[in-house]
Amino acid sequence: MIRQKMVFLTTKMMQKTALFVIFGGLVTSLITTFLPLWKTMNSDLNEVENWYSGLWHTCLYTEEVGIQCKAYESVLGLPMDLQISRVLMSVSIGTGALAVLAAFPGLEGVEMCVKQPGLKRRLLIISGVLSWMSGLTTLTPVSIVAYTTVVEFWDEGFPDVMPRWEYGEAMFSGWFGGLALVIGGTLFFVAVCMGDYDQRPPSVSNSPQVKHRTQHYLKTEVL
Repeated sequence: MIRQKMVFLTTKMMQKTALFVIFGGLVTSLITTFLPLWKTMNSDLNEVENWYSGLWHTCLYTEEVGIQCKAYESVLGLPMDLQISRVLMSVSIGTGALAVLAAFPGLEGVEMCVKQPGLKRRLLIISGVLSWMSGLTTLTPVSIVAYTTVVEFWDEGFPDVMPRWEYGEAMFSGWFGGLALVIGGTLFFVAVCMGDYDQRPPSVSNSPQVKHRTQHYLKTEVL
């Protein structure tokens, strides 16, 4: 029964799964980068207003007007965590896109580099490394912003009546996208190992001559 289940887990299927997971993580990271929902804030004194903060702009939501967003006027005036997050998220999108582009010609069944199996293997390895880099550069800024948000939230120097920033939905989508990119890169390495295992030369112990000698030796021993 175990052998029958393992037949469905082919190298080609593993490659497609890895590419699907990487592409999903890339799209999630891209959406997270431009969402203004990294941090949220509402005041107990004015429950009608809700503030949202992202990497590129802040937004104010009111029931009368709706949502209004405004871009940051100066990059130098931004907090250090947002400046670092902007750079890292941009690097994440670039490396994730390169990972998808490098993986596509390396997939089995794609009519590219067919006569160069070594090149296909190297492209999958490069895609896995780029996907790891993309995942780490997504997880790092999200974790930095999460840490600064917690520190500022529990800062005893602020009055209790003053509203404070809290986690937004984009924080969780960023963690999800970063983990998906890391998992996708790992699956590509698993696919490479599976391909190497499938293309291994037949071992000497499995040759018909050795099996015949082993059976003859066992019969002689029993006699």
